[in-house]
Amino acid sequence: MIVDLPGTTTSAVSRKLVNLRNDVGAVALGRVLTLIIVAEDTQAADEAIEAANDASRQHPCRIIALLSGTKAGAGRLDAQIRVGGDAGASEVIVLRTRGALVAHGNSVVVPLLLPDSPVVAWWPKSAPPDVSASAIGQMAQRRITDAAEVSNPRKELQRRADSYQPGDTDLAWTRITLWRGLLAAALDQPPYEPVIAATVTGATDSPSVDLMAGWLAQTLKCPVTRGRSGAGTGLTSVQLERRSGNIDIMRPHGAVATMALPGQPVRRITLGGRELSECLADELRRLDPDEIYEETLTKGLARLDGTTKNRTAEHRTTEKRTTEKRTTMKATSPRSRKGKDPS
Repeated sequence: MIVDLPGTTTSAVSRKLVNLRNDVGAVALGRVLTLIIVAEDTQAADEAIEAANDASRQHPCRIIALLSGTKAGAGRLDAQIRVGGDAGASEVIVLRTRGALVAHGNSVVVPLLLPDSPVVAWWPKSAPPDVSASAIGQMAQRRITDAAEVSNPRKELQRRADSYQPGDTDLAWTRITLWRGLLAAALDQPPYEPVIAATVTGATDSPSVDLMAGWLAQTLKCPVTRGRSGAGTGLTSVQLERRSGNIDIMRPHGAVATMALPGQPVRRITLGGRELSECLADELRRLDPDEIYEETLTKGLARLDGTTKNRTAEHRTTEKRTTEKRTTMKATSPRSRKGKDPS
């Protein structure tokens, strides 16, 4: 059921919710939190609401989607209430502010928060530079962003690291949960040897690749090399080097990966990309700060950058020496070559 309330107030929205509960009985009562979705447009809001509806089947909640319209003109609030089959196991309130109300979205949301329950804020696309200092972020125990949805994911991760506060998290981190679980399980088997080095390969436009590399660098305290794959491929492989042999997880394409451990047959594992609703449900499952994410974001990426800079400098030096050597060889060659050097 969808009920539109154009030109309304938060008081009218609250009364309508009570009436729907009394008349229809379609509104969930066992809600455990309030999820605030801060979206830029209707399309982004609809996609986020659909994912939140699926996640609400594991975590019944009140979903409040806040959309900002034009700042010109008089202040106006348009609302829409979705319950029953249109709201999963939750109740959805879509609020669109216009005029002067655009700058006071937090004041519009506050009267609709569930009493005595946690608040989670989610920015499915772009987010403020410091989400914990934003008006919506200040009222939330958990603040969810998605670095994969911006034009420069690596710069976005650095921004999140600079402004990190307990309770911040990012869906780029949630997407590698299964990978991290497989690697942890592999290292929990004999022989219990230290990892000498690691290689993480993935798309340059995937922040999950950087977070995986940062997690390994911070946790294992070993050099980590980042390899590149085509844009849009996500994380494709992780290799951990040990004296007795390497641990390899490879997913070049599709949803099936191979896992190779020394002395064991190669295993095929289902390791497809995680759905948005699945990642969101994971983040709604825990409302306490994620210390591992904090260390990866604030320390692991910095450790990785230092390693990368050193390796880049070494690579440039080697490349320069190789170029000089090739130039000398070409000058002393009895005949010149045409075309591109196959090496």
